[in-house]
Amino acid sequence: MRQYKLFSWILACGLTLTCSCSDYLDRESDAIFSDKDVFSDQAMTKSVMASFYNQVDFGPNFQNFGDFSTTQGTWGELDEASCFQTNSSTSYSTALWRLYPYGLIRNLNQFLASVRASSVLIDKDKKQYEYETRFLRAWAYFYMARGLGGMPIVGDKVFTVNDDLAEMQIARSTEAGIYDYIISECDECAKNLPDNGGTNQARASKYAALTLKARAAITAASLAKYNNLVTPDLVTTGGEVGIPADKADYYYDIAEKAAWEIIDSKKFELYWKEADKATNFYKLFVDKSGNKEVIWARDYLAPDAVHSWSASSSAPQLTGNSSANENTPLLNLVEAYEYTDNRDGHLKISNTSGEYIFYDNANDVFANKDPRLKGTIMGPGDIIDGKEMVYQTGQLKLQKKGKKYVWTTKTAAAGSTDDDGDVITSVNGPRASAGAWDNTSGFNFRKYLDPTENGRKASVGSDVWFIRMRYAEVVLIYAEAKLELGKMSEGLPYFNSIRERAGLNPLPSYTLLDIEQERRVEFPLENQRYWDLKRWRRAHIVWDGENENSTQWSLFTYRVKDPRSAENGKWAFQRVQNSKMVNARKFEMKNYYNFLDASWLANNPKLVKNPYQ
Repeated sequence: MRQYKLFSWILACGLTLTCSCSDYLDRESDAIFSDKDVFSDQAMTKSVMASFYNQVDFGPNFQNFGDFSTTQGTWGELDEASCFQTNSSTSYSTALWRLYPYGLIRNLNQFLASVRASSVLIDKDKKQYEYETRFLRAWAYFYMARGLGGMPIVGDKVFTVNDDLAEMQIARSTEAGIYDYIISECDECAKNLPDNGGTNQARASKYAALTLKARAAITAASLAKYNNLVTPDLVTTGGEVGIPADKADYYYDIAEKAAWEIIDSKKFELYWKEADKATNFYKLFVDKSGNKEVIWARDYLAPDAVHSWSASSSAPQLTGNSSANENTPLLNLVEAYEYTDNRDGHLKISNTSGEYIFYDNANDVFANKDPRLKGTIMGPGDIIDGKEMVYQTGQLKLQKKGKKYVWTTKTAAAGSTDDDGDVITSVNGPRASAGAWDNTSGFNFRKYLDPTENGRKASVGSDVWFIRMRYAEVVLIYAEAKLELGKMSEGLPYFNSIRERAGLNPLPSYTLLDIEQERRVEFPLENQRYWDLKRWRRAHIVWDGENENSTQWSLFTYRVKDPRSAENGKWAFQRVQNSKMVNARKFEMKNYYNFLDASWLANNPKLVKNPYQ
């Protein structure tokens, strides 16, 4: 008789599919339930299904909160955010975001077999559970494949202690083979899952399956093309790593057709409810009411199912939480957003002589930036909930040195003021200090910020959802596939629809670097950037340990406090290396594929090592 260990946090959430992963609820129960227990009770069956949904994410997101507090595994690895802990590493880990989910796959297969054999469940529910299970299994294989390449495909098999050891020691599939398997499973799921586009986004649907198919196909296509063009030595003799170059168009065609099926359904659309472009982009991620851009999300429901993203990674000014600033956006990301009249996004903070450029208002330095910047990040002078956000590192004063005066800085502890009551260093920072909760980047995230004051309190928590799939990704996959298939003009209107929604001028044509740019500024905190650069074989170029983007940068903001100066009361800025991200990042060839753990190799002699291992 099969048995299932349920989780107390599932039960605490009312046996729903929108459960929390909050740390205080994430505890296993000792309760063991048999097939008879589970499948004789609809609520119990649903709770087991829910437990699987809460195990499928991988990579940095606020479901995997433990990733935030480690020196490896934060958004700092993606040139997006500084973490509150100091990271002195000089290279990427060969185990970064490595997934070997065979325990989960076995549990899914066990559940699948029980669903098929159930005499209690009605046919409609059996069908729903079967294809939800297969969808989640395909998702697990996909995340494993992105890091490890081709790995053993178990199928529906549920191994037991009585099985022959040799039977359990399955050889790795080819890299092409595992993507073919994922795509095939997505096809079956798309045929059988509900066509509920735009509703019940917490559960798998036809369109979630099609999106995963498109995502898997565009990944396989990129690997087939760019591994052979850029890194031809990243192969194994058995094809466990390496997809033949002549299969690139085959996979691009699959990606194009899967994306088009979603587009052509007209069930989804780009979120466009607010006239202000920055507000609109922010609302996209917090609006659960009739949001037709969201295809699949990890949902939360207060008060039992909450997370602490807003309390932990927002500005102390908004949260009242002294331990905020766990993740603060890097200047690298801020400068990735282009100007509406200039695609170079570097902030204009100094002249050609290296002298300060002064601004009347702190926010003026961001004028005419891509509005998605303000929808994603909050910084000096932004207005949030009617409050001006104060980011101030210190004061600037003139000091005589020899025959001339030079600008000098005055800094202090966070939240400090001078004798006149003027801010020296704001509670929001930034500071160069290595203090755990100090903001060292000069910004905070607005994306996923709970719109309610109560939801930003650590004692309460937020039920803002985490979006796993949305329509903008589908549109950009379609545009990318069209480009790679030599049909750029057909993809151009769709590519430009993303820019136009953002408030940018359309381009007359686009390249893969334009795709990279749009995905970088469209998807921060959505677990895309790292995998994009890996599949395009650009990670070792972008993070080469020497170029500007390899170093993680901060923006220090100063207010002039000197009546002798005509600039008194104005604002100036410095570009400095982030004090918690000590060394430049260097992505090496060995990082394109995770190394297989020694215990896996010892237990299964049919496994072969990855390149450079």
